[in-house]
Amino acid sequence: MTGIPKSAMVLAAGLGTRMRPISDSIPKPLVEISGRSLLDHAIDRLALVGVERVVVNVHYKADMVAARLAGREHPQIELSREDELLETGGGVARALALLDDWFFVVNGDVLWLDSKDYALARLAAAFDPDRMDAVLLLQRTVTAVGYEGGGDYFLDALGTPRRRGEREIAPFLFSGVQLLHRRLFDGIEERRFSLNLVYDRAERAGRLHAIVHDGEWYHIGTPEGLAATRARLASHRTER
Repeated sequence: MTGIPKSAMVLAAGLGTRMRPISDSIPKPLVEISGRSLLDHAIDRLALVGVERVVVNVHYKADMVAARLAGREHPQIELSREDELLETGGGVARALALLDDWFFVVNGDVLWLDSKDYALARLAAAFDPDRMDAVLLLQRTVTAVGYEGGGDYFLDALGTPRRRGEREIAPFLFSGVQLLHRRLFDGIEERRFSLNLVYDRAERAGRLHAIVHDGEWYHIGTPEGLAATRARLASHRTER
């Protein structure tokens, strides 16, 4: 274990088109679950493990996001404003000057519940910088709330992921939670690109690792996913 990264990034710049009509009036990261925005939930979890500085990229309804973040006292928040959408990889690359050598990245439209240990702490414990450039948190597709898809990865006993082929169905999806090293972005000249580019490059080099989330995970990219998440969380409260 190398300790906990002191910096992180939350990806919050997207248009949220699949969340319409909700996202017509509010950016998706500000959608509320249990009285707190998705963005606050993500930052809260980063703060719990000791992250001191969080970069949030903004584009769509950026002023609304900035106003919400202005009320936070901890951790320190840095905004990375994107005049044009740079996709996930381009957004992180643009913000590298605000991040340390290794850092967490969390999508702004996911929510997770930890089990015995914090998922972010498990990612940090799994990271070996001599052998890895990235550690992804994977989720079993059969237990993912609000997800409909064919999965993203297969995973062997050593924690080495393999992206599924075009006609394959994979048992694990990428949760949108990860730990990355800045060297992943070395030599990339594109301004706008997906993080899938760096995952695939790390996979080919044998430097991509993954662990499986042991708690619940919710995908809130659509109104249906939002409804499913709220229903599941309400059932938890009823059970108690």
